Amino acid sequence: MSLLIGDVAPDFEADTTEGPIRFHEWAGGDWVVFFSHPADFTPVCTTELGYTARLKDEFARRGAKALVISVDSVEDHKRWIEDIEETQGASVEFPIIADPGRKVATLYNMIHPNADPKVTVRAVYVIDPDKKIRASIIYPPSAGRNFDEVLRLIDSLQLTDGHKVATPVNWTDGEDVIVVPSLSDAEAEKLFPKGFRTVKPYLRYTAQPNK
Repeated sequence: MSLLIGDVAPDFEADTTEGPIRFHEWAGGDWVVFFSHPADFTPVCTTELGYTARLKDEFARRGAKALVISVDSVEDHKRWIEDIEETQGASVEFPIIADPGRKVATLYNMIHPNADPKVTVRAVYVIDPDKKIRASIIYPPSAGRNFDEVLRLIDSLQLTDGHKVATPVNWTDGEDVIVVPSLSDAEAEKLFPKGFRTVKPYLRYTAQPNK
């Protein structure tokens, strides 16, 4: 199954380190960053989960929360959490799904047989409060993910959902944004009272409208 941007994220039931969940119910009205790991007790994953744990307040500020999955058992996950908290200096307060039968991983296309049919790839899904997949990123096992980029992506999605703008290359919260080409100059003048700067008819910059 291939999941694309705009698809509804499939619902499922699973056992986690915080007890059984039904995904859509657990997600509620929050944004969810759902990401997978090849296995427990692996070095790159240990650093990733530790960093995600330290981002708890940043996730909360955006109305978002993390959900993690690998093919190992809940018991292994709980032992691994002890290592993460010891080595990374952060408390893991988000659920880690146990998926030994690879049911959820297969549902979300996290198993790539040509890479390794036994373990999950490093996948990231950003899912909005309507349970729609808004972004997905796949990494190889050797490359640790950039969770600052995941936060930046959520900032962009939330901003562009509420305003007729797009975010340019390397944009971060607070910087100028792009007026969408579908707006005429007259419409843009009404929507953006701070004005806008025209570089080309299709490339117009304005101050971030919610700042």
